[in-house]
Amino acid sequence: MKKTAALFIITAAMLAAQPPSPGAPGAGPGRPGGGGGRGAGPGQGGAAAALVGPAGTWWRDPALVQSIGLTADQQKRIEDAFQQSRLHLIDLTAAVEKEQVTMEPLVAADRPDEAKILVQIDRIAQARAELEKANARMLLGFRNVLTQDQWTKLRAERTGPPGRQGQATQGQASQAPAPPPPPAGNAPR
Repeated sequence: MKKTAALFIITAAMLAAQPPSPGAPGAGPGRPGGGGGRGAGPGQGGAAAALVGPAGTWWRDPALVQSIGLTADQQKRIEDAFQQSRLHLIDLTAAVEKEQVTMEPLVAADRPDEAKILVQIDRIAQARAELEKANARMLLGFRNVLTQDQWTKLRAERTGPPGRQGQATQGQASQAPAPPPPPAGNAPR
């Protein structure tokens, strides 16, 4: 029983200490709501990574806009979709953080209540899932604005030659590092 409780405490502490989801607004430079760096896509390793190329507000980067042939109308449509999603993503990011803060006293207790901790882990996971789904929907909206040729060029930006990925352009911040791997003992579903 002590081993199980210790494992849950360690897992819970790791979950509580993890940063917000990679695609979350304000989650760092190159993220929606953050800087505008070019590099690997938001939600690296998740469904969102398959939906878009460079991270951040890439549609505002004049060099990238020119290289993929993005029109002013397309830029406006993508910017509008971003602005419409932004408040919802902020709320969902806050929900993840609230669930993580709720976990802290449960883990810090002298005698952690395993049942309460497990419920809270599920709540954190659900909040993160909602954030990831909203981010993926926003990115899919971006994808739907692009032509097939533009999409191919944009994906090439993400998977370009080594040394080019994550490179800052025109004074912009470079892409934040990849998110940490999931805590040990949590198998992917």
